Amino acid sequence: MLQQADVTAERKSGFSDFTPSLEFELTRRQVEKGVQEMWWYTCDQLHQLRKKVEMHTEAKEHIDQILEEGLDHTRVIQYDMTKLSKLDGLGTWREQEAADLSNLVQRRLHDLQNPPDCSKAKKLVCNLNKGCGYGCQIHHVVYCFIVAYGTKRTLILKSRGWRYNKNGWEDVFRPLSDSCISPNGNTHSHWPGTNDTQVLDLPIIDTLSQRPPFLPLAIPKDLSDRLTRLHGDPAAWWVGQFLKYMLKPQPKTQDMLDNLAETLGFQKPIVGVHVRRTDKVGTEAAFHSIDEYMGHVESYFTTLKMTQPDVVKRVYLASDDPTVITEAQKKFPDYTFIGDSNIARTAAVATRYTDASLKGIIADVHFLSLTDHLVCTFSSQVCRIAYEIMQSFHPDASGFFRSLDDIYYYGGQNAHNQRVRFPHTPRRSDELSLIPGDIVGIAGNHWDGYSKGMNRRTRQNGLYPSYKVEEVVDIADFPIYADNQNQKGRGA
Repeated sequence: MLQQADVTAERKSGFSDFTPSLEFELTRRQVEKGVQEMWWYTCDQLHQLRKKVEMHTEAKEHIDQILEEGLDHTRVIQYDMTKLSKLDGLGTWREQEAADLSNLVQRRLHDLQNPPDCSKAKKLVCNLNKGCGYGCQIHHVVYCFIVAYGTKRTLILKSRGWRYNKNGWEDVFRPLSDSCISPNGNTHSHWPGTNDTQVLDLPIIDTLSQRPPFLPLAIPKDLSDRLTRLHGDPAAWWVGQFLKYMLKPQPKTQDMLDNLAETLGFQKPIVGVHVRRTDKVGTEAAFHSIDEYMGHVESYFTTLKMTQPDVVKRVYLASDDPTVITEAQKKFPDYTFIGDSNIARTAAVATRYTDASLKGIIADVHFLSLTDHLVCTFSSQVCRIAYEIMQSFHPDASGFFRSLDDIYYYGGQNAHNQRVRFPHTPRRSDELSLIPGDIVGIAGNHWDGYSKGMNRRTRQNGLYPSYKVEEVVDIADFPIYADNQNQKGRGA
């Protein structure tokens, strides 16, 4: 009993010498997800009922009261769930495990990019100039880097004449290698080549033939147990590690970010809001008013006030429409908005590929990733990059967002599947019939208690209750890297 008391005291004091089970962590996160899905369902149903009783004032007022108290109830449960995730040393373990896993991956990437002899190293050549915007191009480099990791090849990034900076990647970010930048080799071929080919040229993901199994949303098998135990969105964490390695700023870029942070007065707590307009609206995304974004921001700060009653409500507002900042300041005077309308102006289509525009988009991604919570549209690559980078700043930031449209995805990804936990008998013609064990390819979450997808057993498309499924983590056989056993982290 005395020994157990000592262990309990040690855990309470902030030291963790144990590892929670995978089942415990998966179940805990499933409960958190279930609470959120239950509230989205209840809220949507009550709003629908409210419209039907439009003429009955008392009924409307009663529904409004239920919505208000129900939301408060949900916030308290979420607060308790967050507290539960940190008790008895769990929070300390999560911090340690996240740092150890990140250090492990960063060492592997460094060793991969700095081979002992560049002239003999196997290489993968990637052309930065994919015909798309900044966020898309950054994700293109991540895809190249993942393929390089998956084939044990040093990534050579060809970036001269980059549409955002003619001097190339290295004028803005540090080189991906300290010692190996030459694309030369004895044998050269286009993907897929052979294992003996020294240099391979990789096409864009959209035209890739013979797709390897390790494309997103896959994670490495040798890290899968630790990563699925640690994180609620392992694929986003994995992508975030490549961004962490890639996006190391050159001194002049870092100075620009530091000066801008001081000028804007960037400080926490703060919510990041990214409003994508211009060329995306009507083609890749629907229009969302600033009021819709701010509704979710207000919800975040209301929850935060449970523990910080005097919190200053700050928002870092990024957009490609300069009028959004002015509109927000006018409509929500009780908020402190931080943003640069000049960045928004340079993000417009006509000025997108200029030096000022590049600095602006780098700044927006940087500051959005540093916020405590993101409200955005995941149809935007900029927001998804900020979310991915955010994962490297926290043990698990998989729930630190609210997307107004898509769920998280990676362009060109392999199938995103969920597994049915409980049976479902359709109540409407547009719902799927489900039995436990069915695999559903998810197309999206409607944020009303239902998701949309295809039952791969019946080949039917339709809606299904989000709470009756669990994520299927895509685990692929990446190469095994020989890590220094003395440097391996806890639980390795």
